[in-house]
Amino acid sequence: MATAGLRQDLECSVCLSLYTDPVTLRCGHNFCRECIDQVLKTQDESGVYTCPECREAFLERPALKRNIALCKVVLTCPPSVDDSSILCTYCIHSPVPAVRSCLHCEASLCDNHLRGHSKGPEHVLTDPSTSLEDRKCSVHKKILEYYCTEDAACICVSCSLAGEHRGHQVEMLDEASEKKKMKLRNVLLKLITKKKKTEDRVQSLEERKRKAQEKASGEVKRVTALFIDIRRWVDDLEKKVLSEISREKDQVSLSLSDVIQKLEIEKDELSRKMRHIEELCNMRDPLTVLQDPDTRDLCDPEEDGDDEDTGGHDGGDEDTGGHDGGDEDTGGHDGCDEDTGGHDGGDEDTGGHDGGYRGAELISHISHTLSSVTRGINVTFYVQDPADILLDVNMAANNLLISDDLKTATWTLRAQNRPETAERFQSPQVMSRRGFTSGRHYWDVEISGSEVWRVGMCYPSIDRRGDQSHIGNNNKSWGLYGVCNNLYHLKHDSKVIPLPHLISSDGIRICLDYEAGQLSFYALCDPIRHLHTFTAAFSEPLHAVLFVWGGSIKISGGAVRNHHRRILPSNW
Repeated sequence: MATAGLRQDLECSVCLSLYTDPVTLRCGHNFCRECIDQVLKTQDESGVYTCPECREAFLERPALKRNIALCKVVLTCPPSVDDSSILCTYCIHSPVPAVRSCLHCEASLCDNHLRGHSKGPEHVLTDPSTSLEDRKCSVHKKILEYYCTEDAACICVSCSLAGEHRGHQVEMLDEASEKKKMKLRNVLLKLITKKKKTEDRVQSLEERKRKAQEKASGEVKRVTALFIDIRRWVDDLEKKVLSEISREKDQVSLSLSDVIQKLEIEKDELSRKMRHIEELCNMRDPLTVLQDPDTRDLCDPEEDGDDEDTGGHDGGDEDTGGHDGGDEDTGGHDGCDEDTGGHDGGDEDTGGHDGGYRGAELISHISHTLSSVTRGINVTFYVQDPADILLDVNMAANNLLISDDLKTATWTLRAQNRPETAERFQSPQVMSRRGFTSGRHYWDVEISGSEVWRVGMCYPSIDRRGDQSHIGNNNKSWGLYGVCNNLYHLKHDSKVIPLPHLISSDGIRICLDYEAGQLSFYALCDPIRHLHTFTAAFSEPLHAVLFVWGGSIKISGGAVRNHHRRILPSNW
């Protein structure tokens, strides 16, 4: 006898009964032929066929192949008997599952009793049922054979001919059932389509959710790394500033200790002289007083002591040249006074060390630098003198007017009648006299009224004629281009790098780190904005170069824009 698990494996997933003439789809799942045929009929309109079990789609209606082996297994499987089974009414000695029920006899029949059952038309057979009385009219006690479409009720023949449904539109039960099944199949098809759309929508939202989580995770990692760098940078800055302050303190302390030691020696010498003079003053022998060699010159009228204008170490008078330990305008190491030539610990325009920041300046320095870091601008504050850039008239094009101080190039319609030489530019360009072969340098330019301008640096071997001589149109120059509508772009070796944002600034800073192979451009707006950094292995001296078409360009050297004077790349 087959087990319950085996019987369950032999049931059709559509009708939930044992297979009847089982057939197989290409996906390998089995169904009753009648069951799968009805399912495929409902899918004819859409033209897409799917397996009810695994939802595999078929572009064409799949062929139904009879599963002979499964047919044999089903035939040998005896009917199961459980508490919910409907048993044969006439098998009183042992329970046998019923296979059909007779509405006329109101009895359920097994296979054996069904063979001997009457075949008369009044004996209507149905699927096994325990509520056979529900299959008869409650009024006429006759079998329900018709369906009233107006009242949506199952009726008997008497109800249709003489009862309350007389004259109504009626259908046979099987016909009405098939129509309803057709509607239900259409509803099922719509529900399947709606479920598929819902599943696709859920899958799409899940994908969006996954991408959002991945993006958020990436942002978290990026921001975390950024703030780790900021904290490391702040720690390094703190160590550097504290180290500089300690160095300044030690240097000033050593300088003042040296001054104090000298003044202590001088004080001891003065005390000795005072005691000797007091002894002489108390002597009664005039000959000893007058002939004392140590005091012979002390009473000279022209040198009557240490007056204000003496050049000795008086220990504290103003305007002296000695080590007074702290007065203004002295030449000594006072450690803190302004305008001195010593190590004052951080004042501007002094010859000392600028690393010893004062409180307000240090706070401003750190806050401005952190602000620059968070904006992604790789700049910091260092004192660095601008490069002394002078324009070379011998290389200037004849339509450029060079100022007397060699700092300004102005475009002009009047030719300057300079001699034509091989080194002179034919286009409105001019190079600087000086070239850089090492070190770090920067210089600023101011653009006035120029419709088209270019600034940058180039090798002295750059061409002087043709379009290939223009800044950036060759592999020997690097330049920033600007037009009157504040649109900038960079160029090198004829490759253009556009800048997408508008920049409202008439000042440009160019920073060169020759050994590092970096050439950077900044817009001197507020705040200063880093535009781009070229990286190359420089092989020749680099000269400043200007292109002017209309208006003028002035080399300002950072003096005019004093509030940008200390903005340089952070590794300088």
